[in-house]
Amino acid sequence: MTRDDRFYAFIIARTSRSRARIRRVCVHKRWLKLSALGLFAVMCGLAYGFYGLTQQANHLRIEHENARLRAENEKQRQQLQNLNNRVEAVEDTSRKLAAEVPGAQSEDQSAHGQGGPARPVDSVAALAALESKTAKLEREMRMYEAFLRQHGMIPSIWPVVGRLESGVGGRRNPFGGRGFEYHEGQDIDAARGTPVQVAATGRVTIAGWQRGYGNVVYVDHGAGVSSR
Repeated sequence: MTRDDRFYAFIIARTSRSRARIRRVCVHKRWLKLSALGLFAVMCGLAYGFYGLTQQANHLRIEHENARLRAENEKQRQQLQNLNNRVEAVEDTSRKLAAEVPGAQSEDQSAHGQGGPARPVDSVAALAALESKTAKLEREMRMYEAFLRQHGMIPSIWPVVGRLESGVGGRRNPFGGRGFEYHEGQDIDAARGTPVQVAATGRVTIAGWQRGYGNVVYVDHGAGVSSR
């Protein structure tokens, strides 16, 4: 019997109770090699496809992470902008209050040195701490503003520097009369042309000549308080 090296022979035996069957299958070596190469190519394709899917998944994950970071950065930028607007509003209110308080403005407007360690806002916790400090500063500023507004209604300074004359109460008529009269205010003697300033913040209601006073200015300070 001649041996043929071009084929592989596979013997398949099948037995039963009555008989046994043997089947011989011959496969050409070329087809077997081609099948192995095809299987190898399919496996390589599957591996490459799996690798591509994992790379695409990583790319999508990175894109999602970048989008989340961009959204957080935009949110922090908006918060910093709002915080900066609030700080500017507090500074503006502080300047207005300083302008209303006598003697609060300094004549020296030159820049002064500033020191202390830097506190960069590089985290959510740092931003929250800065926002809390700003809110506290706003509350204190509102309390201070209310205090100034309340006490600014009450006359508390001299309108003019001079010598005290007739005070509140009974006095002899200063225009030559012999009788006594009730005086409702405090007279301050000063030289003609001396500047006169209002004793508290308010609104001028009357300014002009009036019988019994001469040139007079009425100022309404609010809350039922007025001066003239």
